[in-house]
Amino acid sequence: MGTAAGGERSVPRYVQIADEIVQQIRAGVLKPGDMVPSESELVERYGVSGGTIRKAMVEVRASGLVETRHGKGSIVKDRPPVRHRSSDRFRRSHRRGGKAAYLAESAQSGATAKVSVLYIGPMEAPEDAAQRLGVDAGAQVLARRRLYFRNGTPVETATSYLPWDVVKEIPELFAENPGGGGIYARLEDHGHEFAEFVETLQARSASKTEASELALSPGAPVVHLIREARTTEGRVVEVCDTLMAADQFVFEYRIPAAD
Repeated sequence: MGTAAGGERSVPRYVQIADEIVQQIRAGVLKPGDMVPSESELVERYGVSGGTIRKAMVEVRASGLVETRHGKGSIVKDRPPVRHRSSDRFRRSHRRGGKAAYLAESAQSGATAKVSVLYIGPMEAPEDAAQRLGVDAGAQVLARRRLYFRNGTPVETATSYLPWDVVKEIPELFAENPGGGGIYARLEDHGHEFAEFVETLQARSASKTEASELALSPGAPVVHLIREARTTEGRVVEVCDTLMAADQFVFEYRIPAAD
């Protein structure tokens, strides 16, 4: 790779081309449903080789703004607007108002939300979830797996793991619709009062399966979030393993400055 005047490293041509295409999408020059110009058209437009254009399109697909259809080329996605995930999304007042966190947050942003339940039932606890729940790896837990949509587009998947000794006394947790306020409201109804929610986030590339589930291009950026729901007694009564399309979320946290 060459260097510019003053010793600064120059930006590869394929990166410049990818940036220009991405900016055209973000500016609305290329609109949702539009075809990205073909490889031959881009070769002629930019005066570069087909290999350079193919490398540029790898970068464009990684942005999550286009999807590639076999035999048709790349199409600009109709993605919903970014929404905020704020640190007050688990306020007890939301649950008392009958809204689970996702629905409350979507309503505030004016979006149409939908939750599709993929699985509810017993499962052997994965090692990480088991450790966080304080149970043996492979111990039976209740798993609740969901796919979340915003304005018709899938934006996140989430699997909740709950200790069996807790859920066996709460039949609503085995239902697709656990009732107003979601599973946290039902847990609190049965004496498990929450003290805090602890979240760990990691950005990475989506696997092929994950990209397909969230309608992303292979290798698109995602945010892997794991949340622990801790009670006033210090017990973790839920571990939620969530995967989110990175282009759909802005994370906003309120952090106290007091000692």
